[in-house]
Amino acid sequence: MTATTAEPVSRQRGAFSWLIHRQLDTYPNTGPRVLYLAITVLATITLYYEAYVGGSVSTVLLANLHMSFTFYVATTAVANGIGAFTSLFAGLSDRYGRANLTVFGLLVAGVFVVWLLPISTNRWEFTIFAFIVGAVEGVVLVSTPALIRDLSPQTGRATAMGFWTSGPVLGSLVVAIVGSITVPAVITNPRFWTHEYYIAGVVGMVVFVIALIGLRELSPGLRDQLMVSMRDRILIEMRAKGLDIEAAMKNHWRQLMKADVIISAFAVSVMLLIYYALVGFLVIYVTTVFGYSVKEGDNLGYWCWAFNAGAVILVGMTSDKFRVRKPFMILGGIGSAVVLVFFLLQSKTGGHPSFALIAALLAVMLFFLGVAYTPWMASFTETVEARNPAAVAAGLAIWGWIIRIVVFASSLVILVVITGVTPLINASGYETQYPALAWASANPKVVADYTTYATDFQFATAHPAVVATAEKYATQAANAAKFAPELAVIEANEALFLQAAAYPSPADIPASLQAQLLAAAGGGTKGEQILATISANQAAITGVISAAPQLETLAPYKTQLTALSKVPPSATAAVKANAAELTALGKVPTSVTSYISKNVPTAETESPGQWRTWYWVCFGGIIFFLLSVPLLRGRWSPRAAKRDEDEHEAMVAAELAKLQGGTTS
Repeated sequence: MTATTAEPVSRQRGAFSWLIHRQLDTYPNTGPRVLYLAITVLATITLYYEAYVGGSVSTVLLANLHMSFTFYVATTAVANGIGAFTSLFAGLSDRYGRANLTVFGLLVAGVFVVWLLPISTNRWEFTIFAFIVGAVEGVVLVSTPALIRDLSPQTGRATAMGFWTSGPVLGSLVVAIVGSITVPAVITNPRFWTHEYYIAGVVGMVVFVIALIGLRELSPGLRDQLMVSMRDRILIEMRAKGLDIEAAMKNHWRQLMKADVIISAFAVSVMLLIYYALVGFLVIYVTTVFGYSVKEGDNLGYWCWAFNAGAVILVGMTSDKFRVRKPFMILGGIGSAVVLVFFLLQSKTGGHPSFALIAALLAVMLFFLGVAYTPWMASFTETVEARNPAAVAAGLAIWGWIIRIVVFASSLVILVVITGVTPLINASGYETQYPALAWASANPKVVADYTTYATDFQFATAHPAVVATAEKYATQAANAAKFAPELAVIEANEALFLQAAAYPSPADIPASLQAQLLAAAGGGTKGEQILATISANQAAITGVISAAPQLETLAPYKTQLTALSKVPPSATAAVKANAAELTALGKVPTSVTSYISKNVPTAETESPGQWRTWYWVCFGGIIFFLLSVPLLRGRWSPRAAKRDEDEHEAMVAAELAKLQGGTTS
């Protein structure tokens, strides 16, 4: 057997060699070890923040870069496909180390997020840059949990993995928090999405500097052994001095192509379909299906990821305390499946559920998802260790590859299942470009009234003086119509009625003049009725006669004014109060309003059902995960797990005594 030893990090190297050569020859004490773990978790949070930041402004981003939902999902699928194969590349970290992959992954991601993605002016530029960030994320998906495993014994593995698992979750939480603070309730700048990328990129560069200075990893001789508890430290260091590393490094992939590794990795990948759906499409879903604003969508993310982050850390500690993983996986899987059903059914009610209800459902569901996932990560690494402790990164690479392929395939399925989102996204983009459209969405009654009586309101807009005169002399115009027969008689016999008007009262009018007036009115009973009406309504008729010049100007518009008078007063008042908004709405291109009226109603009807179909697929993924739990290594009973730990402690003591005896001799 050929013995090899880890190469010291500080001997026989240049002054700045520590920036590249990061291996530790001895297992670190608790303080440094916690620091390295903390930097690893911080790096993970940052990289996922950068990867997920577009979700906080997805509707604005898609509209500004003229991306359809189909294009967006297709490119997301390709990015995950790229990440799948970079995850396999990261499996080489078993041979070449994990720290540098993480450190320089931070550098590449930071450069692209802060400088290149925000300057994209079309969908292809953005997509190519995003592919590179996705490739980096695929590497880090493997290198960071491998670092966590190296620096955490099995008795504390779930706690450590809980903190690592919080990385992607806290990345999503940071996206939600920053978005809720910085994204306005109404977005008017189509390029506002770049603002969120600048913030994420600056954060990424700061964390890169921290990792460049502070991140370290174990040498191969230390990390390629099974460490159950911190009490194994001395034994591991003594074994490292004579470990045949090359022998341990051979045939990793062949050793791990087993059902417990492959099926378990696939099962957790399909369980996480709901997680990836929420990361990528939560804002799109709630804005297009529930009518929430982008800011409200980001606020929902805050509740999702805060509860999920709390769960992954809390359950990690609890799992380590009870020394079991599988019961927590079952509890978390069942809980998340049940709440998912309640969540997906909300889009079936036909209404807009309250923000509080959706936030509560998402928070509880993501909490249970965390309860299932963290113990799985610990159990999976322990399952890989049981086959070969030197092949942990290879095992995680297999998992990383499978999860990316699953996301890739699921994205393609989404393209087939969900077809009604693009018109809703485009409508959202048009609302940003033409704020009057957003106002119209919020005031459908006003728009409907204006549309119903469009001809009448257009006439009023084109003839304001005529309408003003009609309003001013509305009483006289009404009396003119009411007393039309009487006015006709007066107009035809103006001299007689002027003569009669000279007498103080009708009783003073001479009989001869009365006879003439009666004859002029048509004689008989009809004439008497007309004269009686004139006498009883003298003031109203006089008012009509006084306003005759003004009323004559209205005569050519009698038909239009009659139609306008039939418009409900409430509609007229609403249109007047919103005249500026309606004017702006009238300036929106016909092609835009035509597109919205043609496509949006159908999309609004079909989209909720399409999303429900996908969420049922996610539900099936959780069920498959539950069925796969028995494949993993680990006990169901805390008592049995404690017995295994005691047996291991006895073995360590015996092995250490043997090694120390050999050293003494």
